[in-house]
Amino acid sequence: MSVRPRLVPHAVAAAVTAVVLAPLAMPGYALRYDMVFVPRQALSWEMIAPADALPRAVPLDAVVALANLAVPGWLLQRVALVAVIYLAALGAARLLPSERTLPRVVAAVGYAWTPFLAERLLLGQWALLLAYAMMPWLVKTARDVRAGRPNALPRLVLAAAPAAVTPTGGLIALVTVAVLLPLRSRRTMAALAAVAALNAPWLVSSVVSAAGGASDPEGVAQFAARAENWAGPVVALLGTGGIWNGQTVPASRATVLAPLVTLLILIAAAAGVGELRRRLPDVAGRLLILAAGGFLLAVAGVVGPGVTLLEWLVVHVPGAGLLRDGQKFLIPYALALALCFALGVERLADRLAARFEPTAGRILLAAALLLPLVALPDLAWGVGGALRPVRYPADWAAVRARVEAAPGEVLSLPFEGYQRYAWTDGVVVRDPAPRYLDVPVLINDALRVGPVLVDGESPRAAAAAAVLAAGRPAAEIGTHWVLVRRGSGEPDASVLAGLRLVYDGRYLQLWENPSTPAVVRSADPGRRAAALAAHLLAAMVLVGAIVLLRRRSRSTALPSATGQ
Repeated sequence: MSVRPRLVPHAVAAAVTAVVLAPLAMPGYALRYDMVFVPRQALSWEMIAPADALPRAVPLDAVVALANLAVPGWLLQRVALVAVIYLAALGAARLLPSERTLPRVVAAVGYAWTPFLAERLLLGQWALLLAYAMMPWLVKTARDVRAGRPNALPRLVLAAAPAAVTPTGGLIALVTVAVLLPLRSRRTMAALAAVAALNAPWLVSSVVSAAGGASDPEGVAQFAARAENWAGPVVALLGTGGIWNGQTVPASRATVLAPLVTLLILIAAAAGVGELRRRLPDVAGRLLILAAGGFLLAVAGVVGPGVTLLEWLVVHVPGAGLLRDGQKFLIPYALALALCFALGVERLADRLAARFEPTAGRILLAAALLLPLVALPDLAWGVGGALRPVRYPADWAAVRARVEAAPGEVLSLPFEGYQRYAWTDGVVVRDPAPRYLDVPVLINDALRVGPVLVDGESPRAAAAAAVLAAGRPAAEIGTHWVLVRRGSGEPDASVLAGLRLVYDGRYLQLWENPSTPAVVRSADPGRRAAALAAHLLAAMVLVGAIVLLRRRSRSTALPSATGQ
């Protein structure tokens, strides 16, 4: 392939990224649900070894805190989101087994412009989307490991590392490597060991945490895939949509034509399955098995036997709550669909060109390129303007300064993890306090889905919720500080009894509990040591891969001793 065609996928990836993230050219922070970036997220033990909460953001929060040492939060957010879309598009183009440029572009757009990406962006799950972006690169490097190519294992580690910043992403990366590589191979064992080490932070933190490993079975129904139009949840999943939260679904997914577009894509993809198996004989079958497994896991939450099994698992198997939101496991399916779609369209275009003229084939490829854009127009401009940056009120910096002067645990009220705020233009956002304040913050890990409250796993949060529900003073909970987020349902005066108001701003109030000393709670030293060792192991594997890759690159670039 000449230089110019090589640049086309980069140009397409850049164009798609610019169109989707255009609103982020404005200053501020795009805050939505789980996407909460702050000016400076300080590193704390709670990010490494949560004392009594499940490690849902391990090692993500620690990675963000370390990155904040070099770049501010607003810039880090933009780098992360650009990486998601750019690498997803470029990776799909690079992975597609075709020497022609236009089919590669179809694959790039088909993977980077999907309902899955739009819905997870609207839910703020940018870290999960890192796993989505790295999936093509994982497959590509797994092929290199199978073939014994130089530097393949270090590159596979670098591809898996961004995915492993969340438990779900790390699990997907580990299963992908296990499925794609051959059994009983030393290279496979080395790759599995390396990717398992990248997963060690959240695995060890979950073992040493005081949080219960069981989850509320009610969450299976609440987090199950949902219908987005007349065709039902299974068809929504076939189109890579179907997210559980109806507030994070683009409007175009509810149209009458959306399932018909999905049908067109599936027909074209069916024509490409054979081509994928023929052109990628080493991994195509395994990738399709992986895709089918992810799809079945997503469907399990909406069919009777699957629901029963999941409800049993989340109660009796520690950590199985990770499986409740099955739609997120569509990542391998989304990649296989994009590849098969591009190859199927290429095959059909060749037939048209042979029967009529070359122009007919090019028209079909161009139509296939535009199909995802026409089917999901509201992904453009920050998913229809949903990713609008806002600024944190000055109250947050003022509260942080006062807490830093006397560090102590903070109770954040109202005791709801997700709230709408006037300063976010009414957008639902997860409580920023745990990331904005440089101390442990006690928040409610139970999640309200419509009228249903899905219980969390933290025993301390549950105890605090019981105190507040009984109308007893927050001082009984035992935190030194109580933060009140105004405008989202302030607590009654009885809840604040015995506290001293030290800051009263437009958006935040800070109350001090004189009866509780200013101390910072954390996991016991043994648990902290185990969690820290797991983080250091993952860091050593990652740094080792980088060093090995650089050394081998330098050795190949150096001239031989004879000067030849």
